[in-house]
Amino acid sequence: MQNMSLERQKETMLELHLKGRGITNRKILKAMIEVPREEFVPQRLRRFSYKDIPLLIGYGQTISQPFTVAYSLEALDPKGDQIVLDIGTGSGYQAALLGMLCKRVITIERIPELAERARHTIRMLGYNNIEVIVGNGVLGYERYAPYDRIICAAATESLPIAWEEQIVDGGIIVFPKNAGVRQRLVRVTRNEDSFNEEILGDFSFVPLVNS
Repeated sequence: MQNMSLERQKETMLELHLKGRGITNRKILKAMIEVPREEFVPQRLRRFSYKDIPLLIGYGQTISQPFTVAYSLEALDPKGDQIVLDIGTGSGYQAALLGMLCKRVITIERIPELAERARHTIRMLGYNNIEVIVGNGVLGYERYAPYDRIICAAATESLPIAWEEQIVDGGIIVFPKNAGVRQRLVRVTRNEDSFNEEILGDFSFVPLVNS
């Protein structure tokens, strides 16, 4: 019965909250249907897996609502031959989606317990092109730089210098910037030594852990 309910929720998510709100990238829509969001949320909240709401995952963190994730991914425009740095692993859900959309994902999480939980879920589901790292996302992850794309699911005050240094020329960075009580999702495109910023809209994100 619960599985049937989740399937109905998934269809509602797809038609009403994704397609109905302007998400058009077919590969992203396919990934949103195929990646089991219920595996990335606590057992007690699984019945809400495909509701268009954020869900608590512990340690003061959340898994973002499906529309926010899809919108961020569409802004990022990941390609199948690219390497992506995912800042703020959280549950691992966004990393799993990216794993279906690009060649390789390096995802970094500051909270060790969340990183281990995400690593376990990702391995259990068989995504073998995703590496989970415990570290400070503000510093990026230099080992595999430069990256074709960088995406962050937690709000920061400004674009960290490390991200500027670790993105390829022509690469795209998508992240939420603090703007009062809410955050503005921004897309930054590198053009040689300049970084062109585009404001995409207001959303709500948890702050990026930087300590």
